[in-house]
Amino acid sequence: MGILQDDVVIIRHPEREQDPIVITVNCPDKTGLGCDLCRLIMFFGLTILRVDVSTDGKWCYIVFWVVGNEKTRWNLLKKRLMAVCPCCSSASGISYYRSEQTLKPSDFFLLKLCCDDRHGLLHDVTLVLCELELSIKKVKVSTTPEGRVVDLFFITDTREQLHTEKRQEETLKRLKDTLGADIFSCEIESVGPEVVTCSSSFLPPSIAEETWKPEVIERCNKDVIVCENVSVAFDNSLSPGHTLVQIACEDHKGLLYDIMRTLKDYNIQISYGRFTKKQRRNCEVDLFIMQADGKKIVDPNKQKALLSRLQSELTRPVRVAVVSRGPDTELLVANPVEICGKGRPLVFHDITLALKMLKTGIFSAEIGRHMIGDREFEVYKVLLDEGNGFSVTKKKIEEAVWKMLMGWD
Repeated sequence: MGILQDDVVIIRHPEREQDPIVITVNCPDKTGLGCDLCRLIMFFGLTILRVDVSTDGKWCYIVFWVVGNEKTRWNLLKKRLMAVCPCCSSASGISYYRSEQTLKPSDFFLLKLCCDDRHGLLHDVTLVLCELELSIKKVKVSTTPEGRVVDLFFITDTREQLHTEKRQEETLKRLKDTLGADIFSCEIESVGPEVVTCSSSFLPPSIAEETWKPEVIERCNKDVIVCENVSVAFDNSLSPGHTLVQIACEDHKGLLYDIMRTLKDYNIQISYGRFTKKQRRNCEVDLFIMQADGKKIVDPNKQKALLSRLQSELTRPVRVAVVSRGPDTELLVANPVEICGKGRPLVFHDITLALKMLKTGIFSAEIGRHMIGDREFEVYKVLLDEGNGFSVTKKKIEEAVWKMLMGWD
């Protein structure tokens, strides 16, 4: 026997408009399930107010209290949440979930776009792609002296339908409707993953290492932006079989994703957890965890490594810097990539939105994957357009992009 497919994810809307929406997930457990669910909730732009997690190592029950908006596509969210739960099979006509799931690699496509440049153009295109569930894996944007923009987006389709004529026509129509008379040409073609991997290497390792050294950033910007008052503590005295991790910090967009991603990368299993949002953006997280072998974490070196990584991820979930490259000004944003290869969602969307709100033009933009230290980061390099009376300071750009990525007003 098992659990009916429709009961795996239940979304309950409140009777009173001011109350949160409750999402329950009831399915077999797997290491990293919390990370995958939080990433999807973050992708759909929801704010998490509270979370309760309980599992016996085989079956998991998670409750999210969230806030959405009028554009939230709840039916689609439910479908996506169900897709990351252990896969569905059929026995005696009853759908149930089993713990193994094999995911095939996504197909890559190249979206080539040529149009007249205008303020906010790149964000408008990025917004359309996000709404269509097209994930941007790499982008190369350049502006010609005549004021035309040539955009190359290397994308994948969450729906796995971009190879069909119908899906391509839908995408092209949405882009043409958004850009109107500004667009000259727009086409989509299938490409191999090797094209995406080899298409650009814009940030040599030596520059990447030098740019993101803490002492270099401190030297370039004495007011380097971080999340303050982060506290992480371990306690092995309260449970005979689990280590308690207690976290107190400022809330930010993707906070739970950052925590769950770190635990997933360390192959840590959560048996019970609770997230509570307090007043003035403060929050508390209590997690009872154990290693893959079912034992608590007693090795001081393992505790120290996990504590250090959690503090680092919560203090600087993303790295933002505006630097000078000769006569040019560049915005660099970097975020760590999961071991499985997934990057933080909506980063490029938030970068372009922040720059659009600052009325700061983008001359060119690129996304790439680079090793910084012993970790892989997704790095966004944006060359800012300093023409037409450009007057926004580097500090203001850094603060605006940081706040947008953190979800802070």
